[in-house]
Amino acid sequence: MFQKTISETDVYLFAGISGDFNPAHLNEQEAKKTIFQDRIAHGILTAGLISAVLGTRLPGPGTIYLDQHLSFRKPVYFGDTITAKVTVLEKNVDKNILVCETTCHNQKDEIVLTGKATVMPPK
Repeated sequence: MFQKTISETDVYLFAGISGDFNPAHLNEQEAKKTIFQDRIAHGILTAGLISAVLGTRLPGPGTIYLDQHLSFRKPVYFGDTITAKVTVLEKNVDKNILVCETTCHNQKDEIVLTGKATVMPPK
């Protein structure tokens, strides 16, 4: 499990790194015209929290990401505290492969992201 409160700075830094300057993330006036009524974090920024779990906790340092399926369920707003969780679903010992369920919840315990990751854990 990994938890982080998403700040305005996080979103701006991610925009600079990724090149995604979508007004839904950065322009308060334009974001108010969207279905979300406010600026939201990039979905992939939220998905990055799953990478933090996989690479630092379960399975841990040295893990290699092979595949990720994502479904974005709810927006993540500035100030939301997101908890990323990973649960091992399948283990292929011969190929050293794990298939994991991946989820992110906000502080209201609402699911904001679900998915499935395939990783190669360190030996």
